[in-house]
Amino acid sequence: MTHALLVIDVQNDFCPGGALAVPGGDEVVPLINARMAEFDSVILTQDWHPAGHSSFASSHAGKAPFELTEMPYGPQVLWPDHCVQSTEGAAFHPNLRTDADLILRKGFRTAIDSYSAFFENDHTTPTGLEGYLRTRGIDTLTVAGLATDFCVHYSAVDAAKLGFDVTVRMEACRAIDLDGSLAAAETAMRAAGVKLA
Repeated sequence: MTHALLVIDVQNDFCPGGALAVPGGDEVVPLINARMAEFDSVILTQDWHPAGHSSFASSHAGKAPFELTEMPYGPQVLWPDHCVQSTEGAAFHPNLRTDADLILRKGFRTAIDSYSAFFENDHTTPTGLEGYLRTRGIDTLTVAGLATDFCVHYSAVDAAKLGFDVTVRMEACRAIDLDGSLAAAETAMRAAGVKLA
């Protein structure tokens, strides 16, 4: 059984001082670094948005960050501009170990956001991660990173739906917790068969 650590979006913009700072986001870095050696494989994801991305509130006249809008693929939270390609905000936290087997960039299609490491927010367009894991013989995933209630949540649920054995290390995640989103995410993860440890 091959076991991978999937590290979600530990980037400057999601850490204190960043454009979309997750409270305590930087606290996950030493916890993740310390565990990397325990796994057969380490995969890092990186939010990688073009300027003017459709998920940015600034791309919608009269809309403010954290408002909800309707996209062709369903409801979408509008975010502050964040993790714009090749900016300091999109870079990994400087203390995060990046000696991973794979760095997967997501959210680079202008018209659609991508919370999950496996699918765009239409839940149909794949990122290619499933194929990578299958060809490597990886069937067990431990997930950590940012943010618990968005990208970690969607990645873990999709992985479980695809048949992977999934555990989320809650101590190595931090949440935005927008209007009860953390509790909802925990419920959804458990319902999908994800283990919360």
